[in-house]
Amino acid sequence: MSKIDLKETDTRAPKDFDKEETKEKLEKILPELDELQNLLYAESKNSLLVVIQGMDASGKDGTIRNVFGKLNSQGVLVKSFKAPTDEELSHDFLWRIHSHAPYKGVIQLFNRSHYEDILVTRVHNWIDDKTAKKRMQAINDFERLLTDHNDTHILKFYLHISPDEQKARLDERIHNPSKQWKYNADDFKEAKLWDTYLEMYEDCFENCSEPPWTIVPSDQNWYKEWVIATTVRDTLKKLNMQYPGLKK
Repeated sequence: MSKIDLKETDTRAPKDFDKEETKEKLEKILPELDELQNLLYAESKNSLLVVIQGMDASGKDGTIRNVFGKLNSQGVLVKSFKAPTDEELSHDFLWRIHSHAPYKGVIQLFNRSHYEDILVTRVHNWIDDKTAKKRMQAINDFERLLTDHNDTHILKFYLHISPDEQKARLDERIHNPSKQWKYNADDFKEAKLWDTYLEMYEDCFENCSEPPWTIVPSDQNWYKEWVIATTVRDTLKKLNMQYPGLKK
């Protein structure tokens, strides 16, 4: 794929998208998603892994809540990957990831993911470029294993926000009582490394591009959620799933 330049990639919806019309379309898609997820679970021939990456305050939690929150919790699993524990660090970097790969019939959501191990680790110089390239190859092999040997379909979303929008959202965590629980002073420190993060993300997109990434303009939540819901729906519809008949 051609190299993605995030600084030249818009963070807002195309001008021809109307907010209210798009929100109405999203409300019609969500029941479709619910039925497709039920069908995926009943048929149990395929699984879906949804990887959600993005800068701090890009809206990962909100996406999970607003797009997937109304689906049957029996068939939708969420795993948030924080800083690795001492035990996890004593294993290879994919050890903590693999046990959360989706089994057939399930939609597995990764709120952050195995890609953190080639992003934040490089930004802070915890690993060198040579190690990062080896990890990228391991990630490609891991994702190929899931797709080729367990009928897992992988969707990878990068929630693309602007620095100004991030600052506004981080500031809101200070002043809005309902969001103060999200406040983390380290987020403001990480924001100062914005350009380095962009560089590492671009390298990630270039070297881990199969399956490809979807860059989602995310300054406006209504557009972000519509893009992701539409992509997930269309992916599931292409599986041509059918409810199993009576067991004989």
